[in-house]
Amino acid sequence: MTKANNFQRIRELNYLQKAVLGGALLERMLPNYSLFSEATGFGDEAVFRSALNVCWEKILLPKSKISLEKQIEKIEPNVPELADFDMFGIYPAIDTATALLGMLHGLIDKDEQEFISISKISQASVARFIEYQLTIDGQVADNAAIREHPLMQYEIEVLAELIDFVEQMGRITADNVKALKKQAVADGQTNIGIAI
Repeated sequence: MTKANNFQRIRELNYLQKAVLGGALLERMLPNYSLFSEATGFGDEAVFRSALNVCWEKILLPKSKISLEKQIEKIEPNVPELADFDMFGIYPAIDTATALLGMLHGLIDKDEQEFISISKISQASVARFIEYQLTIDGQVADNAAIREHPLMQYEIEVLAELIDFVEQMGRITADNVKALKKQAVADGQTNIGIAI
């Protein structure tokens, strides 16, 4: 399955399907932030978890009076600054924060592009991780090496499976969402292959 194919399929999903797919990808990314937070003592992973829970709630109960803006205010001080940390973990942490803020903005503005971006951020996160690993191993980290890397192939595969799942969901119900969240983390690892 080619990358373009996945993104094309995402574009063909409806608004709610795109939103739940974004949420599922965030479930895979969130532990990257938690690990960074644990390792550095920076940030509050509970704020991120809570914000994602609020997103799910808003998707399931669009008329609920939850303030998504408040969640953004809580997340922003917990986004690490690249200059402050000399470790690789900062990148997936920032990617998670960017994707989560995108999810919130997408729900506030009813902007599907924000949800589509989450899959691109997740894939870019994986690409950066592979590049980092290849460079450490003294290998060439060109586009072909990154694209053919088992971790990138796996990311593309997982995305395709999640799209399949979302396409078959029919109505977005609490049970469907629960099953989707379970599917997203069924392999017990984050998007960059770290065990959770």
